[in-house]
Amino acid sequence: MHNVPQLMEKAAMSLTRRTVLATAVGTAAAVGAPVQPAAAQDDARSEASTLRELRAAADYAVEKIASVAPGVRAFPVGTKFEKWVYSQNGDWVGGFWPGTLWMAHLHSGDDALRTLALDSARRLAPRQYDTTTHDLGFLFYPSWVTAWRLTGDDSWQAGAIRAADSLIRRYNPRGRFIRAWGALDDPNNAGRVIIDTMMNLDLLAFATRQTGDEKYLDIAVQHATTTQRVFPRPDGSTPHVFDFDAATGAPIGPNTVQGYSATSCWARGQAWGLYGFTTMYRRTGNAQFLTTARALADFAIEALTADHVPVWDYRAPQQPHDIKDASAGAITACGLLDLAAATGRSHYRDVALRLLSALSRTCLTRKSPRGEAVVARCTRNRPAEDGIEISLPYADYYLLEGILQVLRPQDVDRAIDLSTT
Repeated sequence: MHNVPQLMEKAAMSLTRRTVLATAVGTAAAVGAPVQPAAAQDDARSEASTLRELRAAADYAVEKIASVAPGVRAFPVGTKFEKWVYSQNGDWVGGFWPGTLWMAHLHSGDDALRTLALDSARRLAPRQYDTTTHDLGFLFYPSWVTAWRLTGDDSWQAGAIRAADSLIRRYNPRGRFIRAWGALDDPNNAGRVIIDTMMNLDLLAFATRQTGDEKYLDIAVQHATTTQRVFPRPDGSTPHVFDFDAATGAPIGPNTVQGYSATSCWARGQAWGLYGFTTMYRRTGNAQFLTTARALADFAIEALTADHVPVWDYRAPQQPHDIKDASAGAITACGLLDLAAATGRSHYRDVALRLLSALSRTCLTRKSPRGEAVVARCTRNRPAEDGIEISLPYADYYLLEGILQVLRPQDVDRAIDLSTT
């Protein structure tokens, strides 16, 4: 929606451009010379060039995925010496491989990729009942929810709802948050909340839409409201972790695991928050969630380096010359595209296109014949020295999702639901 000041601002900008163009045309007519709106032509050429670049990147991604996928028998979790390393149960990232196959299918129309996506998703079936993780949205939304949306087979819907049932068991009503890590009977980390969980809430919104039972969305809203209260700093940055007293629900304070420090801003966490709050706005219409999404987006945009590939932590001491995390760039781009659609502000889309273009130019594995992933230059956990500038499955997934949001928005909408309440 546009508020009145925004509409007036747009009208003024439009009037100014019309006045300038009319004056230019009049002046040109007086001297008998034709006038070309050079800025508009440059913008159109730039947009067309970007679209060609993104289409070529998507084509490359599909080619790479189609060549590697027939040999994949488990769930990629990251690369070692450019080859996928696998998890049999999917760890927390298992949904991204079938999700990537779905995106590749949507771009190419290749039914073999569709079959492989379904086969891969089926292997996640035991995780429907997993109450030890908050990552059930990551596991089941890009795999089972998408499978249901694209096939209409209700068994996928039923499994995703069972996963939502498992997820809400992690809700702490005293602190109004979903616990991130650890088994339900494990006191360690019982009060630990992480910014990543914002991206798992859409599974709960899905469950409410399908069942009519508001309990799922109510818990999602409570968690998002708590996250909104304690995570964003005045400048829009966020920590990775916030700790609560699990017994009383009282806040303890910010912390980190994957960021540089409790006062830094882990780039991928900022991306999860940006995209997650935008999604929660789309599912609820709550304007406060949109305000928070914009604050997180504005900080991330300001923190981007000139090459538009995020450093792993926006406040690490060596930034802007620190190691990169291309996965943070792909997630941020998807969130910004959503935010542009939700706010009507083209600036967010422009930055998203620059991010996707930068990743397509500088972070793909095009020059590596042995590479099995699409996106390189990702960093999994810098403080643990685990996965420094490798490939990660969620980078491939979100790069394709973002590119297809630009090139094939109706197809992506069919897969993951881009609608706004």
